[in-house]
Amino acid sequence: MNKIFLVGMGPGGPEAMTPAAAEAVRRADVLCGYTLYVKLLEERFPGKEVLTTPMTQELARCQMALERAEAGKTVAMVCSGDAGIYGMAGPVLQMAADRKMAGYPPVEIEVVPGITAAVSGAALLGAPLMNDFCVISLSDLLTPWEMIERRLRCAAEGDFCIVLYNPRSKKRPDHLCRACDILLESRAPETVCGIARNIGRDEQEAQVLTLKELRDAEPDMFCTIFVGASGTKQIGGRMVTPRGYEAKR
Repeated sequence: MNKIFLVGMGPGGPEAMTPAAAEAVRRADVLCGYTLYVKLLEERFPGKEVLTTPMTQELARCQMALERAEAGKTVAMVCSGDAGIYGMAGPVLQMAADRKMAGYPPVEIEVVPGITAAVSGAALLGAPLMNDFCVISLSDLLTPWEMIERRLRCAAEGDFCIVLYNPRSKKRPDHLCRACDILLESRAPETVCGIARNIGRDEQEAQVLTLKELRDAEPDMFCTIFVGASGTKQIGGRMVTPRGYEAKR
């Protein structure tokens, strides 16, 4: 069919995968993605050709998917969360346009949205994103750290609730601590924050803490971090950013 579905599979559990995403995978002849994500789907959707690559081989994965689609197959390129948020939608669309100009067969591409960690993690913690917010990745593999610092300062000064992806890894053990130091330049140490870990999986857990406490925390790559705005509160052990409806009374 010369088609690629760019599928956001959500945080991991089948119950958080949208019906549209599940239908796209069901219709596909080929499953393509990072090895771990494809393994999560193989048992649920058996009998499909499988194409996987390890982490850091994203462009090779895009090429594999496009080659199979150009050969007449329907491919589901699966990503965790949403394919258009730090996922594979961008590079596949870019590479598809380049290949079409080079004379390869055209491929129809459909982006199927999924539930990103900002949404699923917020639900786990309470309601931290009830007002304006932004999402920043602390990984400097593709974005210079100087740019990340600038974005953190602008978001803090703008009083956004901030969602931090990729907070810490073995190669980046101090990035969250450095980010907290930047945020503490304009945010109070008592600012309400949250950590959502293993969202949608068996080891799922949530923790509400202060920005000062977050600075010394040691989350892993399975965590998503939420830094509250000035109005964010801890209510009944949950993280809540008031929307302002009470002012209408």
